[in-house]
Amino acid sequence: MRLLIAILASFFIFVAQSHSEQLIESYGAYIGDDDLYNSKGARLSRAWQIVRQDRANFHRFGRTQPGDEGDNYFGSIDNRAALENMIRRGAMSAQTAQRIEQGYVQIFVDIYGVGDRVDYINISVGQ
Repeated sequence: MRLLIAILASFFIFVAQSHSEQLIESYGAYIGDDDLYNSKGARLSRAWQIVRQDRANFHRFGRTQPGDEGDNYFGSIDNRAALENMIRRGAMSAQTAQRIEQGYVQIFVDIYGVGDRVDYINISVGQ
């Protein structure tokens, strides 16, 4: 009985936390040539790496393309480093990941959290 109560309590805490999270910010970005390679020239193979490189290009290196929009969160190197975990906690379909990995696609990123704390991001691609 105690185990059941503990499981139910954990479930209700999880539901309460997930409902309190809000959309903090949204931005769009075009994934182009510069975003597909790291600063050493190696081709990136994972979608989260490419999205992270896009934000580094935008914020750190000033490399932008038509379709790139700014955001107030990924200007921090620490926040960019957390990107992989944010994607894991959020949503990105396998098809979206594949299109990002191929490049030359417009993406849309929604950042969710509470206050200044970001918990997860959802990524979709344009048609």
